[in-house]
Amino acid sequence: VLKLTRTGEVMGEFGRLYEQQYAVALFNKVRFDIEGGGGPQPQLLHRKIPLENKSIFSGSLFQYLEENKKWRNRFFFVPDSYNINYYDNKAAHDRRLHPKGTINCAGYKVLTSIEQYLDLISNSLPGVKAKMGSSPFLKCATQFPLILWHPYARHYYFCVVTEKEQQKWHAVLQDCVRHTNDGLSEDNKVQTPAFTDAVRLYRQAQRNYGTWEMMCGVPSQILSNLVMEGLLPELRELISPRLKGKLYERQKNWMLISDAVYSLVQGQCQAQYEALLQKCEAACSSLEASMRTDMDQIITSKEHVTNKIRAVVLPKAEKLLKVSIQPYISSILDALMEPTSRGFSEVRDVFFRELVDMSKNTLNEGTKETIAQHMEKISMLAFHPVKMQSCYEKVEQLSLEGLQQRFDVSSPSVFVQRAQILMREQMDDAVYTFEQILHQSLESQATEELCKTIQRCQDRVIKKFDYDSSTVRKRFFREALLQIFIPYMLKQLSPSCASELPRFQELIFEDFSRFILVENIFEEVVLHSVMKDIMMAVKEAAVQRRHNLYRDSIVLSNSDPSLHLLGENPSIDWTGEYGGEQEEVDGTGEDAEGDAEGQGEESHKRRRMKQVVSMIQVEGSPVLPGESCIEVPGVNDIPEEEEEEQEEEEEKDGDGDGDGDGEESSGCKASPPDQNGSASPKSSENPPDLSNGSVLKEEEAKPEEQAEGGVPLRVETATESASALEEKGEGEDSQPMTVVEEQLPSNQEVSEEELPPPPPSEEVPSGATEVVPESTPEAPSDFPPPPQDDSGFQSPTSEGVEGEEEEEAPSPQPAEEHPEKSVGSAQEAETKTSDSETREQ
Repeated sequence: VLKLTRTGEVMGEFGRLYEQQYAVALFNKVRFDIEGGGGPQPQLLHRKIPLENKSIFSGSLFQYLEENKKWRNRFFFVPDSYNINYYDNKAAHDRRLHPKGTINCAGYKVLTSIEQYLDLISNSLPGVKAKMGSSPFLKCATQFPLILWHPYARHYYFCVVTEKEQQKWHAVLQDCVRHTNDGLSEDNKVQTPAFTDAVRLYRQAQRNYGTWEMMCGVPSQILSNLVMEGLLPELRELISPRLKGKLYERQKNWMLISDAVYSLVQGQCQAQYEALLQKCEAACSSLEASMRTDMDQIITSKEHVTNKIRAVVLPKAEKLLKVSIQPYISSILDALMEPTSRGFSEVRDVFFRELVDMSKNTLNEGTKETIAQHMEKISMLAFHPVKMQSCYEKVEQLSLEGLQQRFDVSSPSVFVQRAQILMREQMDDAVYTFEQILHQSLESQATEELCKTIQRCQDRVIKKFDYDSSTVRKRFFREALLQIFIPYMLKQLSPSCASELPRFQELIFEDFSRFILVENIFEEVVLHSVMKDIMMAVKEAAVQRRHNLYRDSIVLSNSDPSLHLLGENPSIDWTGEYGGEQEEVDGTGEDAEGDAEGQGEESHKRRRMKQVVSMIQVEGSPVLPGESCIEVPGVNDIPEEEEEEQEEEEEKDGDGDGDGDGEESSGCKASPPDQNGSASPKSSENPPDLSNGSVLKEEEAKPEEQAEGGVPLRVETATESASALEEKGEGEDSQPMTVVEEQLPSNQEVSEEELPPPPPSEEVPSGATEVVPESTPEAPSDFPPPPQDDSGFQSPTSEGVEGEEEEEAPSPQPAEEHPEKSVGSAQEAETKTSDSETREQ
């Protein structure tokens, strides 16, 4: 009854505000369409459907089942909607069965430790503090948990077996949260502003000014959060005294109650909002016809009322502005500019490094097929959460310490997520513009001019990126400062001004009263009073060229008049148009996940939907069958974790011992299968669908390519080559029996792996190290990779690569491949092979 009453009250008041704001937003849109306006036009092209025929990610995680206190291995699939679907196993997904569940991440926080989680749930019940280890359902099976926490909805508990996996999964889950939080489309110029203004006015009526963290998701989710904001405290006071049992039982029961109420509220809000929207849209055509007829009179009437309200409000606003706002504009702007500009600069650097890697490989193998293979990876760079993580982390350092209380800013996360969304858009615009320009140039260029063509296209796009980056950041700074100052000013001015506003409503003709609201005019007057100071502060920063901001007078209008014609083109299917290793590019993630039985019609269908991020959990960690579980009370670790830790220690020892000669012999040796040269326990127990199946598929699919000298295989980036060499060097002493013939198949697996940057000791000219067929000579020394995953999209850990390479090793490779490499490299390979034979003896 309480839930129904509260939901009805909130939706009733919100509906009244929404109908008013809908008419105002419609008027503003029609007026803008008639009068025009707007800022500088973007120089980069914008992709209309960026994720067409793409999936984001798929892989396996251990998920905690609250009903029986067990951990079960589940298969997770993230489509282009970023809603996470999970299945009992990959076979269920491949058979197109309905998922066991779907997670919409809007409003969630991704946690990587039990301590973080306990800190958040300790406030769920009044007077109850959670203690570490006091709740059995919080016992994690490994040291690397991943928890999705929501203030109202159900919590989800996952874990992985390595820290590297945890970091990658954390990046993927954060991207899901970031995308689903951004649920209101900016393309809708009526519904979105009407909705946001109605929510803001409702919260202001409840004396809640300032930013709101739960303004995330689609409208029904935001409205549910609005209801729960007032309902949850009442519900807690009513139910908390009646909860019995131990601490963990009360916490668990409270979370179940909260989730059930939130689900019911969301269903009601969605139904009532849809009815409200239909009502407004039904009246839209008559409203638009009315305002178009009287547009001039409506504008004149609004200006008259605005002048009257300005005369009353402006003196008070200017006094408040001088005392409480102006002294802080510069410091807050600096706090916003520093991390945001570093993030955009990192976007530029990541994009630039990818193009440099492509240019270097093209210099060695100047074919359009090579370019197509690189462009398949680069085309979805903006939506690769692991590669973009270094960019996102820069802006996460944004801090408004000391200013949050003064200006009622709940958290900087609102600005951080907005900046990250803009960074991703800028990256995708740059990538899309580059591929359109490059594709146009390739149609008329000879093969020997490919490097120069890439360089010219790169220079054009980087110049446009710098201009657009400046424009986007300046707009972001202005909007952020307004979001900080306007609520504070309204909170201070409303008590003295609100009583005077109703008398101005009498000055508005009744026919125009739907389009002119004194509350909106009051806020516009306050906004314009502070806007001048904000514009001046941002302009001064641009004049001083701080953080590479451009002056407003610099306009690149019509600098590339033919470019906008390319913006109507769809995304380019590089593999389909230029050929190349389609299975390795299109189905990397799927092949890595799939088993040997997946080659068939179903595998072909799956390969058609290209995956942005390839499989993460492909290492040799034991993957339990779908029906197997781990009992939490009796098990502290997932099986074989001790073995993994032992292997990691042995690897570290091997790495330390092999630093001296690791560089000399890294060019001809693959990663060590095991310390004893035999099959490791993990690789023998690893299911065929995670390792051997992908090996068989790649070898069966490309026998001719391997025999032709491996030209199509050299599609890895420079950072991948350097990283692959580093891993080979680490295990040098522990693998005396590996021969040269084993390196090609192992590199097919290693090249896609996310690896740490090469140490300075390995940054030497490639002539001494690059015997590996897939490596790029100059790359390791010139462009070291960033600390995040800048490799390919595959991400096994070192243990898993050992298992995969070991199963691959017996397959012989044709020795004819090596004579096609440089003479020096062949001689080095022969010398190092003989060295390995000597050590073996």
